[in-house]
Amino acid sequence: MKLLSLLSLLSVATAFGVSPHPVSQQKATSIVDKPAFRKDSVINSPLFRDPTKVRGGAVPGWAAYNDALDKHPLTAKACTSLVGWALGDFLAQVFISGGPFDVKRFITLSAFGFLYHGPSGHYFYNWLDKFIEGSDGLSVAKKVAFDQIIWCPIFMTVFFTYLGLVNGDSFAAIGDKIKNDLLSACQGSW
Repeated sequence: MKLLSLLSLLSVATAFGVSPHPVSQQKATSIVDKPAFRKDSVINSPLFRDPTKVRGGAVPGWAAYNDALDKHPLTAKACTSLVGWALGDFLAQVFISGGPFDVKRFITLSAFGFLYHGPSGHYFYNWLDKFIEGSDGLSVAKKVAFDQIIWCPIFMTVFFTYLGLVNGDSFAAIGDKIKNDLLSACQGSW
């Protein structure tokens, strides 16, 4: 299974124009002769494609994704969250859990990302930006504090409830899970 995941990561890297064997176009220079960052170094990097040949610039599909965010923000964010939760659970199961791949868990968490995380995040963060305006340090600190102190417990409560309902747990069992694990789950988020 790990070999399959490594091959899929390699294919994703290849899709973004990354070669496992980058071609060196310059002769080696010493660290002293070469500045730490050169503006033209990105042009030769295998991490980026030619923006004239790829729709949306260097990253394939970026313009289409931004267009979807403008035209259908709720759907775009729901799909983005679906991909994020699916990828996160896939990687966790393959590289951390070590057991057989749990398809039910994968579908359950992916669906949660699509049905709740993406849409609720869309509405909550749009509301938060209107409630606390600005992008200066103090405004950002207030937004982060509100997110972690108010939103995180609400989000975790919904997450525990969703998982309990999907697993067929009773409301009493779900309530106990929330009472016992909510604080530590929020602390893990902090």
